[in-house]
Amino acid sequence: MSRNTPIITALCDPDDLPPGLEHVRARATLHLATNAEALAQHLPASDILLVTDFRTDALAQNWHLADKLQWIHATSAGVDQILFDALRASAVTVTNARGFFDRAIAEYVLGVSLAFAKDTRGNIAYQNKRQWCHRDTEIIDNKRVLIVGAGSICHEIGALCRAAGMQVDGVARSARAGEDVFDHIHATDDLHTHLPHADYVVIAAPLTAGTRGLFDDTAFAAMQPSARLVNVGRGPIVHTDALLRALDDGLIAGAALDVYEQEPLPAEHPLWQRDDVLMSAHMAGDFIGWREALIDQFLENFSRWQQDQPLASVVNK
Repeated sequence: MSRNTPIITALCDPDDLPPGLEHVRARATLHLATNAEALAQHLPASDILLVTDFRTDALAQNWHLADKLQWIHATSAGVDQILFDALRASAVTVTNARGFFDRAIAEYVLGVSLAFAKDTRGNIAYQNKRQWCHRDTEIIDNKRVLIVGAGSICHEIGALCRAAGMQVDGVARSARAGEDVFDHIHATDDLHTHLPHADYVVIAAPLTAGTRGLFDDTAFAAMQPSARLVNVGRGPIVHTDALLRALDDGLIAGAALDVYEQEPLPAEHPLWQRDDVLMSAHMAGDFIGWREALIDQFLENFSRWQQDQPLASVVNK
């Protein structure tokens, strides 16, 4: 039996309202909250909260007002910003966009790996100088990639890397037998043991107490000098100052960063000036049409909710 028309509040960045909200409004009473004050006004009556601004702390500020809330959907794969202790302890169901960004992020990882191997940055620099500079470059066939994380994004990254001929290992909270695209899955506690064997180290793990600051001076010292780091997970997993020291001291050969400890990254930050760093603006998973598709994904889950069916992509809080 269908539920009565619910009240949905969308917690959105005022500068980035997602297209497609009119389709939500056609099926429910919809309120927009673009700041903490607006959320405080609408949250007490809300049955569902649609979070499209994953950087906000407005929900934590107003959690005491969530009297009727049954379900929170985050239009992001990472939910670390909204998983505060009171929400974890509550009966409110949390879902996310698990699986939605997997292919795009995997293509990004393969792309930057090839960019390093083929010295794409050097090619662009020589082209800009109209300078002919023939040189030999690397191949990625049979290179070893260590993927920190073992979720769906990590599996898709591993699948593309393996299709390109790379050897793929994973890192998870506990070790287990290799599966699917992974030759081996190692425990996070053993990370430093396996870093020396990796040509590419890809961070695609969520931000947790166990992963925050995981890549510090000790981790970089364990990597081989020819290795490259790729971070498409969360910025605080990497100590930025430790990364800069590792690059300066030649402990690693380069880094591709899509996420940072501070976002947006200030214009004066030293990372911008480095030739051994490839940078993008937290966009590895964003493809043309992704905003509309995220709302479609929410509406599919909303149909399940209306029919009292199990929700898809439920987060283990």
